[in-house]
Amino acid sequence: MALKLERGTTIIAATHNPGKARELAALLEGRFEVVSAGELGLPEPDETESTFTGNALLKARAAADRSGKIALADDSGLSVAALDGAPGIHSARWAGPTKNFADAIAKVEQRIEETGSRDMAAWFTCALAVAWPDGPAVVVEGRIDGTLTSARGDRGFGYDPIFIPEGGKLTFGEMDPADKDAISHRARAFEKLKAALFD
Repeated sequence: MALKLERGTTIIAATHNPGKARELAALLEGRFEVVSAGELGLPEPDETESTFTGNALLKARAAADRSGKIALADDSGLSVAALDGAPGIHSARWAGPTKNFADAIAKVEQRIEETGSRDMAAWFTCALAVAWPDGPAVVVEGRIDGTLTSARGDRGFGYDPIFIPEGGKLTFGEMDPADKDAISHRARAFEKLKAALFD
């Protein structure tokens, strides 16, 4: 029997990041009731996997098993060509325990400067996992390529202010959230998830 998500189901967004919770809820297009793991006070599991898909699955599984409800988790990050793909799965960790992404952005800029590279190519990856409590799971991945620039805009979160998607002129931090949601790595992963799980 194919796995499907029924309209109106309560889904736990396995995140403590309010910006990410809002994006996940927007992607779900009002089909489901979305409650974040942060709102429920669920603990954040240690991200011990070596891939985005591994960490997304780990977070979805932890939230589903703790809450007894279907959980959706995202693991995403920025990879920089000049830094051999870093920060990658460590993107959030570069922001430190207080999740200060101004510090993380400064760190990216400093590391690139240290390499002496002029290569500003970068990409965002997003893995999305849906897990049923004590049951099966589905994981998909999306990616968007672009270039880095100096920080501009305050409409996104994380590394959005320094990333310009391929073919664009505005950073993710400058774009209208709906425009970003239409093309982002998360949107691309979500299209795959929708094809797999939605009626």
